[in-house]
Amino acid sequence: MIPESIQWIFFDMGSTLIDESLALEHRIRDVIAGTDITRGQFAEKMVFFARQNQPADLEAIKFFGLNKTPWHKEDERLYPDTLQCLEYIHKRYKTGIIANQSPGSKERLRRFGILQYIDLLVTSAEEGVEKPDRRIFKLALERAGCKPNEAVMVGDRLDNDIVPANELGMYTVWIKQGSWKYACPGGRAEQPDRAISTLGELYEAIGC
Repeated sequence: MIPESIQWIFFDMGSTLIDESLALEHRIRDVIAGTDITRGQFAEKMVFFARQNQPADLEAIKFFGLNKTPWHKEDERLYPDTLQCLEYIHKRYKTGIIANQSPGSKERLRRFGILQYIDLLVTSAEEGVEKPDRRIFKLALERAGCKPNEAVMVGDRLDNDIVPANELGMYTVWIKQGSWKYACPGGRAEQPDRAISTLGELYEAIGC
């Protein structure tokens, strides 16, 4: 259960609220097309890099000497428990987004039907600063009017979400979804206050 002082719950977007698995599969198909690299070989290398706490798909692309292909946002969807989670949490806490995203995040959240549960949206495209830079977290906290120990950061990446939030004194929840579920927390800065596998587990973690 999180501290009673918590007023805000902040979320990352990709692989946290939004399931990117189909978009990732699309990228894998695109990058290995016309090569003799198999899906299994590419996936194996992704897991290797994820366990080194590195961006799995991008590092695998570099390893095989391939060209990065466009990300297909049209393949993204909500996790099955995203809507219920936000509805439930929003009854008790203020909820926000701190994410590295291209322009148009507000409209994407509206299309997904969850914008009404987001009280504050802070993204890299609009602010000109991206995670893991702590300035984007500080900006979100300032706009929320809360102190770090009054906020939770929920995200899938140790480097972008957990480390900077820990350094600021936020309560951290690592959600092990997407490629980063294979990551291995190392030093103290990478250790989340809580690790979960689904958004459904967040109910218990926040003590609603």
